[in-house]
Amino acid sequence: MFTDQVKKQLEDIVGEKNVAASNASKLAYSYDATPQFQSLPDAVVSPKTTQEIVEIMKICNKHKIPIVPRGSGTNLSAGTTPIDGGIVLLFKHMNNILEIDENNLTITTQPGVNTLQLITEVEKLGLFYPPDPSSMKISQIGGNINENSGGLRGLKYGVTRDYVMGLEVVLPNGDIIRTGGKLAKDVAGYDLTRLFVGSEGTLGIVTEITLKLLPLPETKKTMLALYEDLHAAAQTVSKILSNRIIPTTLEFLDQPTLKVVEDFSNIGLPTDVKAVLLIEQDGDSQSVDRDIHKMAEICRENQAVQVDVAKSPEEAEALTTARRSALSALARLKPTTILEDATVPRSEIANMVEAISQIAEKYEVDICTFGHAGDGNLHPTCLTDVRDSEEIHRVEKAFEEIFEKAVELGGTITGEHGVGAMKADYLHLKLGEAGIDAMKNIKKAFDPNNIMNPGKIFAKNSPKRVVVSQS
Repeated sequence: MFTDQVKKQLEDIVGEKNVAASNASKLAYSYDATPQFQSLPDAVVSPKTTQEIVEIMKICNKHKIPIVPRGSGTNLSAGTTPIDGGIVLLFKHMNNILEIDENNLTITTQPGVNTLQLITEVEKLGLFYPPDPSSMKISQIGGNINENSGGLRGLKYGVTRDYVMGLEVVLPNGDIIRTGGKLAKDVAGYDLTRLFVGSEGTLGIVTEITLKLLPLPETKKTMLALYEDLHAAAQTVSKILSNRIIPTTLEFLDQPTLKVVEDFSNIGLPTDVKAVLLIEQDGDSQSVDRDIHKMAEICRENQAVQVDVAKSPEEAEALTTARRSALSALARLKPTTILEDATVPRSEIANMVEAISQIAEKYEVDICTFGHAGDGNLHPTCLTDVRDSEEIHRVEKAFEEIFEKAVELGGTITGEHGVGAMKADYLHLKLGEAGIDAMKNIKKAFDPNNIMNPGKIFAKNSPKRVVVSQS
């Protein structure tokens, strides 16, 4: 239980100015980028060192006070909403790149480092950190770790987990453990590194991260393929991959999304077609030219009505930036924007796109679909108004059916956004009760007092939508 005595103990650890408990401060951290979830924490605490976090954990564990680690709050699963109150832990003081090791091709960083800053710093040295979530201008590496963030380059290069080599983690009892390191091989016991990545802050606090780097690709090219038929666009994705070509980026946008993005970006995107594929390839010049030429042929063979290769790096960057702006563009249309990430095997993209369209029509809701078609990760996005309870009910029923369809097609309820509080009720669709029990046992072993981001991943009996409390 959070008391004035606990607040004083926290102030003694991190300093009075780093414990915020005013109503304004608590309100600012009562929600994240996920619509419809909000609840006040008891305090917002900003530690400066790992040792301070150790002491904070000991106090919270003793008094069974929830701790919610938070980056920039850009997640879309209510993963950093303090639905059980307690402490929101910020990393604004732990925002340093500690080392770039060019011999071992690694970077070691604190959790509060901005994702784009890290990418930019390593590229200055001719190195490459591939994970590129659309929120990278805002998000923090610690948040990327907790959510196992993906991005546009995920098809070719994988997601955050594929680049995490080692972690320093403070456990709920205050113990510090180190996992992995700068090693190409390490099979000493369980792979705790991969366990913590994507655990959504439910097992411990990540305080230091060692990431793998790659050589920066020599060049890249971008093209846009236009389609009058949604099914043909989705089928093209499978055809490209079955021809043994793995592009850096293979993105899908339907016509409603195109219209909104063009209105937002004004770069000349076509809005009179049913869908587009945004395709990028990187590598050495000869390989890139060969792959782009071949993919253009495949697009045309599969009913693309037009295929255009960007004529300059600036034009290519404008196309990619427009794709990254999809959520921001859509969010302007209605008061509430709910973006999901149902994921299916690549071969089922066409069936999933068609199913989303049918489900939207069935429940009479507006759903725009875009996403990482190359890795099967689609983002059906519903434009609605939280004040319309009847429509919100239909939206929830539509998404439930979308998740069920994704699992039926061999997919999952989330490819990169995480489960958080928003999808906890649907986890059983993917894992079954035995799978959920196994995960709960892991959680209990690390966090027996359930202080680490409680109410996330696992369904509760409380109402799904949490409203803000002024207590």
